Amino acid sequence: MGYLKEILPKMPRYRLAYSGRAHPGMPLNLTFSVTNVCQSRCRTCSIWRLYREAPEKRQEELTTSEIEKIFRSMGHIYVFNISGGEPFLRSDLPEIIRLACTHLSPGIIHIPTNAIAAGRIFSQTEEILDDLKRRWPHVRLTVKPSLDHIGEKHDEIRGVPGNFEKVMTLFHRLKTLQAAHPNFHTELGTVISRWNVRDIEEIAAFVTQLDTDSYRNEIAEQRSEMFNQDDPITPDPDQYEDAIHFFVAQIQENMGQRVLFQRITQAFRLAYYGLAIDILRENRQVIPCYGGISNAHMTPYGDIWACCTLGYAKPMGSLRDHGYDFSTLWNSPQATAVRQYIREGRCACPMANQAYSNILMHPPSLARVIREIVRTG
Repeated sequence: MGYLKEILPKMPRYRLAYSGRAHPGMPLNLTFSVTNVCQSRCRTCSIWRLYREAPEKRQEELTTSEIEKIFRSMGHIYVFNISGGEPFLRSDLPEIIRLACTHLSPGIIHIPTNAIAAGRIFSQTEEILDDLKRRWPHVRLTVKPSLDHIGEKHDEIRGVPGNFEKVMTLFHRLKTLQAAHPNFHTELGTVISRWNVRDIEEIAAFVTQLDTDSYRNEIAEQRSEMFNQDDPITPDPDQYEDAIHFFVAQIQENMGQRVLFQRITQAFRLAYYGLAIDILRENRQVIPCYGGISNAHMTPYGDIWACCTLGYAKPMGSLRDHGYDFSTLWNSPQATAVRQYIREGRCACPMANQAYSNILMHPPSLARVIREIVRTG
């Protein structure tokens, strides 16, 4: 509901920006990849190879002083997504969250994790939650361990023996923090790839037993950010549709029992699943994409992207080259050219984070969401 209230006043300007007739104003959704360091060796991602092949790149990551300059220049961002690499490998992650809350005033913070450094992740989460409770009690924090299969099959996909047990250990420890922090949510998330697409019903049934606050899934994509453009990781559209039908059936079966907020969330997921299948089959933007308008992505080095799919191939520019001033870069000719590239439909992807904003900006898709809410109300 909060996101709806935030985006509705901005929709006219975002539409003008999409048509090229106005600057977009500030995005509502910022994803910040705080590091590319990662202990995982995932079949679906090669981001971990970067520092193995170019270890000097780690020294180029933004310092907290640089991050503060950037955040100070941005103003309000409603959804603040942390990404990586493995975000909790940055020892200053709690300080980055403090800076975000001070200058960006987010309503939602979301952090995924591979759960390998379980003790470190738990202690940093405790520190972040204590800060939020003391200074920003309205902010909702979600930590999402990744779960791509059960037992050794998860370890095989993630490339780290024993990873599954660490996911379970961390998940159960994180749940213990919720009694003292009602705005803290623990999720589990699955990347649906060619290695697990036939087993989604089994994985989902396992997750259902765990009392998770939410279970998210996204499709394995070839992204510039992950250095996996040549890797055959995306499942066949027919296999993906079969897997998604299971989630669709589950959502529709339980929608009538949900409170309004949960029905809204689930209705958006239903709309997204349909879009993702169409994009995979047709390999085109089936509705307009507002990447680089409603959403922005910042790399560990201060580069701004419209999204992590275009990433290194179509950057909007470097904040270090623009005096750490986000607005100057966001309204630059280079950023405008990337938006035009997207508007011309020269890219297509089923990235969930961007798709939800696109659905809100597309009247037929939004009407479908409303119909699902009303039908089950």
